[in-house]
Amino acid sequence: MASPFIKRYLLALERYKWAGLAGFLGVLGFAGVIALQAPPEPKYQSEGVLRQNVPLVSFTATGTEVRQIGQAFITEDFLLADALIEQVSDELARRKITISPDAIRRNTLIGVGDDDDNGVQRVVVRFEWFEPEASEITLGLLFEGMIELSRIANKARLRAIIEALDERLPSVETELRQAEQLLEEYDRIEGPAIQAALDGSLLGNISGSQQQQRQNLIILATLDAQMQSLQARLGLTPDQAYASSALSADPIIANLRTQILDTETQIRLLSRDLRSAHPTMVQLQSDLAAYEYLLRERAREVIGGGPLTPLPSGNAVRQDSSLDPARAALANELVSLKTQRDALVQQQQTLALSEVQLRQQYASLPNKQLERDRLAQQVVLKRALYDQIQAKRIDAEAAEAETVSSLTIAEPPATILEVPETPNKLVVLAGGIALGVMVGGGIVFLLDMLDGTVRTFEDLQGILRDQDIPVLGLIPEIRSRFAPILVQADTPYSDSYERCRSNLRLAGSQVNGAAAPKVVLITSTRDQEGKTISAFNLAIASARAGRRTLIVEADLRMPSQARKIGIDIDPQAIVEPLRYYGGQLGESVRLVPNVENLYISPSPGPQRQAAAIIESSEMRRFLDDARGRFDMVILDAPALSYNNDAMLLEGQTDGMILVTRPGYTEKAVLATALEQFEETEDIDLFGAIINGADVSVRDAVDYDDDLGVHSLADEDSFSADLEEVRHSRVDF
Repeated sequence: MASPFIKRYLLALERYKWAGLAGFLGVLGFAGVIALQAPPEPKYQSEGVLRQNVPLVSFTATGTEVRQIGQAFITEDFLLADALIEQVSDELARRKITISPDAIRRNTLIGVGDDDDNGVQRVVVRFEWFEPEASEITLGLLFEGMIELSRIANKARLRAIIEALDERLPSVETELRQAEQLLEEYDRIEGPAIQAALDGSLLGNISGSQQQQRQNLIILATLDAQMQSLQARLGLTPDQAYASSALSADPIIANLRTQILDTETQIRLLSRDLRSAHPTMVQLQSDLAAYEYLLRERAREVIGGGPLTPLPSGNAVRQDSSLDPARAALANELVSLKTQRDALVQQQQTLALSEVQLRQQYASLPNKQLERDRLAQQVVLKRALYDQIQAKRIDAEAAEAETVSSLTIAEPPATILEVPETPNKLVVLAGGIALGVMVGGGIVFLLDMLDGTVRTFEDLQGILRDQDIPVLGLIPEIRSRFAPILVQADTPYSDSYERCRSNLRLAGSQVNGAAAPKVVLITSTRDQEGKTISAFNLAIASARAGRRTLIVEADLRMPSQARKIGIDIDPQAIVEPLRYYGGQLGESVRLVPNVENLYISPSPGPQRQAAAIIESSEMRRFLDDARGRFDMVILDAPALSYNNDAMLLEGQTDGMILVTRPGYTEKAVLATALEQFEETEDIDLFGAIINGADVSVRDAVDYDDDLGVHSLADEDSFSADLEEVRHSRVDF
């Protein structure tokens, strides 16, 4: 038996033979065209060598650098520049030699990078042409142009360097001037402080400030002693002494005090004879209040808004303004001492603030010195850059006078005859045949890889094995005189279905723990995979095993196939499908002739409301009655790709069987269906049947059901009795 890969490739070759043949003929035709071409004309090859130009004397460093850079840029694209080839072609035309620029470029070969014994770079240039003289002249012109092109490129690089330096120089000069100005301005502002720190005058100022503060403290102590003595003698604070002295010296206050005294005297004298409500007494009281108010207002004017104790009444003003000359002198002296003390305290605060500033200035001197050093360093760096640019510019201007090419001729052009090899026509044709076979086979293989249909039962077996799906049976293609529905008792294919039936009993006990499944749903991923054939033949195998078996045609969207086994459906069932399933069980179940113990419930299809019928209570009662009266019930359900009828029926069964077929089952559709079964916990999948496998009947019987393969009977091998079913798109 051939390997699965070879079988698959042979099947692909059968399908895509015309595409493979077209690829083979295309390659063979191309090889034939090459073999039939006339031998090429002999050519003359001129070859010469350019080498790195090393001048004996170089006065400038920039010139040497430019030549070295030019040598690094010596490449095939640089040496075969469009402008150079155009000039060579024009010069050849003036010499009556016609060679186009494209021909010059196409026939010129350049090898760059080889070094001689002295480590000098070499450039090997070859030119091929049909005339020896034209070949040598062309190569000589190319040499001259390459050398001149290198010299022009070096000169252009020098000019670019000079222009770049000229463009850079003004900004560098501006930066240098700015750095110098910053240093000069810093020296003008911070220079005296730095110099004072360096010559010691700053420390002297700090010491002088401290000495002055100590002297002021001594004077303050003396003043405090004198003020305390005067305060004890006067019984007044300095502020009170100032107020009393000012009030005592004011003549208006003295006059008001006299008037107040006279008015009080009159009131005391008249109070003996007159009542307080007497008009004279009222007038005197009013005058007294007016004098006291004027006295207080004058006191405020004399004393002012200073921090003095406010005068509560006229009596207080009269008392404070009654200093005698001796006490007034002492009060004035106390006020003077207070003024001197305030002046010394203010001076102490000023000296302390000055000392703090001097100390801060002394502490910041290192930072100022570092800042000046930094500014000075900036000036040095920018001056060095400015001087370097100036020197580089002068060197580049001097290098212009000694600009030379980076290349020179090491070996002048020499011409030899080159006889091209003529390929062997037989070898070319043989190679074309071999390559054509490879290309044609590759096209067939590529088209087969792009096809998503599973072509061999081995591939189906691998897919099912990866998904842990058991294979219940491997059914070979039915190619003999027997009909696909195995009603004949002596058919050799019945053993395959008997094997499938026994495997189903074992799989059912493993899935749901029952002894054997009673109600089984058979479906497929798409049409023409053989699910109907598998359902009928599996039911026949079950009936011949002595079990009362019922086939339920559950595909209500397609016509019934019961007539293929001699059963006609009642036309009234198509009109009233719910009554068909809701009546007595015997009304919708027929005995199959020629097969003992086999019954069938024909489909009343096609029906527009197939899903509603499947979900109806009549259908549920029908299946429940069938489960009770039959040993085995097999439901032939629609394919999964077109509707959900099979999934709706699965809940009323013990589980399902998935039918597959090489050449019809699509890998992506099958994988999607298996993933859906795995994600849905309520679905019990007993296994799969591989229908239409390319194996003999004996190999199918000996097949190990642990491998897990899918298959389907070949529709083209069906007998003429199935032609009508095929045209009606029944999955049969």
